Amino acid sequence: MSSLSFRSSRPDRWSSPKPYSDASLRMKHHGKILPMEQPGFFARLLGTR
Repeated sequence: MSSLSFRSSRPDRWSSPKPYSDASLRMKHHGKILPMEQPGFFARLLGTR
């Protein structure tokens, strides 16, 4: 085992919270929210969900 330790002057990226971003800015940056599963053939055909 090594007895060396790593030190950095910047805080860890995972431990510092992300700054607030407005919903319209998120929409502009990432686009609209998409469902996890794409609707099937009949759902698209019938226009359900």
